[in-house]
Amino acid sequence: MASYVRFEQKDGSRGAGVIEKDTIRVIEEPFWESIQTTGERIAMSAVTLLPPCEPRSIICVGLNYASHLQGRPAPDPPTLFFKPLSSIAGPDEPIVLPSNAGRVDPEGEIVIVIGATLRNATREEAEAGIFGYTCGNDVSAREWQRGDGQWWRAKGADTFGPFGPDIVTGLDHTAIELKTRVNGNEVQSAVSDELILDIPEIVRYVSSAMTLAPGDIIFSGTPGTPPEIHAGDVVEVEISGSMVLRNPVKAAREVPA
Repeated sequence: MASYVRFEQKDGSRGAGVIEKDTIRVIEEPFWESIQTTGERIAMSAVTLLPPCEPRSIICVGLNYASHLQGRPAPDPPTLFFKPLSSIAGPDEPIVLPSNAGRVDPEGEIVIVIGATLRNATREEAEAGIFGYTCGNDVSAREWQRGDGQWWRAKGADTFGPFGPDIVTGLDHTAIELKTRVNGNEVQSAVSDELILDIPEIVRYVSSAMTLAPGDIIFSGTPGTPPEIHAGDVVEVEISGSMVLRNPVKAAREVPA
């Protein structure tokens, strides 16, 4: 198992590396097919961690745990949607609540990180094309989600797509644990074998309609019924073997609807 990060140094320069205890072993980008070390090591304390990859596409699966469906039938075909790149927030960056959004909930998720170009992949090719996994938070404005014809702003508002801090490799896709905490209190807990559409099938299904490229990410769905969040809260998402994705919550300045 390895843990990959991207980082920014105090002089503004950026890079990628593998975490080794309290240091980062710097590697060349892109690192999808082979790992080329530079020989440099940097202390974790000397950098700011960034989202661990730069996706071209962010795809999300909705309604993919029975515990989230609450007795409703699983959607057929599966419910998929996109988040815009502008929704990305990195580790420790704030989730900003739009003033007119109403109720906003966190949705902790296992995020699949693609490591190869995939188009019309078989299930085996899909599994082999996964580089690793990271933590994600599919932040959702419920009133917008119910009222709009599409979920473009309910799930795509600025900062509504935090993910990171690291990409973990070598995990068994059937046994990834997921936990979400709000202000230190656990509000979601699940294991990946509870997914309705499992991880290789998610990747296979997406690739049947669109080409996936290295660095693309797929949010795999959220379990249970997460609580509403408010300005001043802190949301944490964690998966097996990963660092904790931590994001404070703050209110935006009032703007017209």
